[in-house]
Amino acid sequence: MLTRNLSSQPEDPFFMKTLGVLTSGGDAPGMNPALRAVARTAFENGCRVVGINNGYDGIFDGNVEELGGRLLSGMIDRGGTILQSSRCKRMYTPEGIDEARRRLQELGIHGLVVIGGDGSLTGAQELSNRGMPVVGIPASIDNDMAGTEMAIGVDTAANTIMQLIDRIRDTARSHRRCFLIEVMGRNSGYLALTTAISCGAEFAVIPEYYCNIKRIVTQLHERYQQTRDNSIIVLAEGVCDADTFIQRMVAERGSEFEQEVRKTVLGHVQRGGIPTHFDRMLGSRFGELAVTGLLQQETGCMTSLSKGRTTLVSFDQVIGKKKHPAPELIRLARNLQIDFGDPTEV
Repeated sequence: MLTRNLSSQPEDPFFMKTLGVLTSGGDAPGMNPALRAVARTAFENGCRVVGINNGYDGIFDGNVEELGGRLLSGMIDRGGTILQSSRCKRMYTPEGIDEARRRLQELGIHGLVVIGGDGSLTGAQELSNRGMPVVGIPASIDNDMAGTEMAIGVDTAANTIMQLIDRIRDTARSHRRCFLIEVMGRNSGYLALTTAISCGAEFAVIPEYYCNIKRIVTQLHERYQQTRDNSIIVLAEGVCDADTFIQRMVAERGSEFEQEVRKTVLGHVQRGGIPTHFDRMLGSRFGELAVTGLLQQETGCMTSLSKGRTTLVSFDQVIGKKKHPAPELIRLARNLQIDFGDPTEV
């Protein structure tokens, strides 16, 4: 937790004269509001801010620019990240991390804010272990980061998925079809489960629970026979792709029911779009807290949302930890008669 007062003076050896900020990994709506909050909070406390372009690659390539008022104006309503992003292979080795630490020192950066998902914050943790003051900000539409109830981008992505599924449902009703909708979620079924709930889907296929294909096929057949002749299955990409899932359904069903099954893969449309009010607020709150934390000598930690409040949690409590679906979400889905798999987690 934060302990120091913000009255740090320039003679304090830890005083942050220049902060660096980068966005890494997959983009997420709300990254720009977070960048804006980082910069403005730093300015308010007498610090310069250097934007590192193209993720960690920008450290190695010296691709940096000082952030100022003009660059920051008009960005809060934009999706993606104005600094651009990448997945940097050079950060996968100890030698590369050592070099990144040296480059940051050469660039005159005294503290670093890293905005990204689990892989990006793993790199931040390694830099912190090498003496670089770092605070991470979780940004991942999958909401797979342990230590926080919500990451930047999740709310916007979920709203995008909800709107698209609602439109697909119109066609499902009109043509008595079952639609299989593949959404993002490599290791987490959060998007699939929550949008299945909000859209009234019949099935959610998520990586945390074993999918019983035979049971899904049987239930679809029974629904069709009862003239409940349209259905939605929301599939998290981490289980398998939509084509593979349909092949497994066909292998199970044989000629058991005659309903047509169509697939829709939503893809990267889920990542883009104007950030929602929630994501703009969350990005702003996390950005402000990250700078506040660095000014109070907090390092090796990540901003977090817990019971509606923002706080800092150690990377050790976050990195490499698996985030399980909240019990109340599982209970809710079960009571709303959404089939999301067998209770035994895999």
